[in-house]
Amino acid sequence: MSAITKPRVVVFASGTLTGGGSGFEKLVEATQTGVLDAEIVAVVSQYVDGGVFQRAARLRITPSLFPRTSPGYYRDPYRDIARTYRADYYFLSGWALQVRGLDPRTTINIHPAPLPRFGGKGWYGHRVHERMLAAYRSGEIGHSAVSMHFVDAEYDHGPIFFQQEVEIKDNDTPETLAARVNVVEHRFQAAVSNLVVTGQIAWDGVHSQSLRIPSGYVRHRPATMVDDERLTFSSATHIGDIFNMFFR
Repeated sequence: MSAITKPRVVVFASGTLTGGGSGFEKLVEATQTGVLDAEIVAVVSQYVDGGVFQRAARLRITPSLFPRTSPGYYRDPYRDIARTYRADYYFLSGWALQVRGLDPRTTINIHPAPLPRFGGKGWYGHRVHERMLAAYRSGEIGHSAVSMHFVDAEYDHGPIFFQQEVEIKDNDTPETLAARVNVVEHRFQAAVSNLVVTGQIAWDGVHSQSLRIPSGYVRHRPATMVDDERLTFSSATHIGDIFNMFFR
């Protein structure tokens, strides 16, 4: 009897020269605890001696350096990475560059703000939380969010399959808001990603309306659900639970 092969995953995590990669590390830990039923075969970063590769060495995950060259000189880095690792899925976890050449059916991203309104080119890192606080203080929004979506050829554009609202407090700074959002990212990223690698969340790579999610799955979650790690609810309890979480 042949052994069951787990889906192969490559993680893209930019990090910085001095840090970053906490989401990548949480994903690796989730493969060890069974929350994420997959094998992480490599992690990609732009910084050869940066924080992500330091974590990769400690976690014994293969590092892959993304080439930082002028456009046109190195035309197809994503497809080269795909050919090298032959992964089944690609996870963007704090990845700052636009993606081209990966299969949109199997490439997902986590974004630290509500999509589609608060996303696109330049929406990454510290500036995201600065902009969210500015929008909150001008009365445009009442909360931030963690969003997960499939990745197509446009920045932060593919179908959204998870969004958890995150409270913004009146005395927040970009640093305190970023820390609160990061906790929520770590709480849900691996479990939601597992629904993707097991085929429970999927789409055809072209039409947003083809998005398929499990029965009882809550795709857009209010801030009152932030501490509830359940992703699906039985038909008998689903409506009552969601009502109570919205209006308690």
